[in-house]
Amino acid sequence: MNMSMHFVDSSSVTLLFKFWDVRGPAGMVLSVFVVLLLTVFYELLKVLKVWLGEQAAPTPSLRHPPEALGSSDALASSPSESSLGSTVQEKPAKKKWLQHSLQTAIHVIHVTLGYMLMLCVMSYNVWIFLGVIAGSIIGYFVAFPLFSRCS
Repeated sequence: MNMSMHFVDSSSVTLLFKFWDVRGPAGMVLSVFVVLLLTVFYELLKVLKVWLGEQAAPTPSLRHPPEALGSSDALASSPSESSLGSTVQEKPAKKKWLQHSLQTAIHVIHVTLGYMLMLCVMSYNVWIFLGVIAGSIIGYFVAFPLFSRCS
């Protein structure tokens, strides 16, 4: 098997598996589209991982007595730090475990998909490479505004 170590613009390439053997322009267009969609999905998973990580972190909540907010001796009437106890809201152990399991599954899918896309690029086909780049641009462009709305 003769493997080129430079980019080529051929419409013939084998991607990832023997059954994904592209021969001709129509197959190349379809393959570039599939790789583009996989890369968009990769970017969406990246944002989902960040969002789930933020959801998993405990959120501190500061509680002030309503009467202490407007009074002149607010310091005298507010409780000391030691009397407040823990104000971080903890999640039940089962919910933490389920959330961590979901994060782990998403991480495994994300890493696997990343390596598969890397191997696609390592086919040194210009069109596949451009499909990965375009998918990354589209995925980032779509995913991060979704992330800012959810947080």
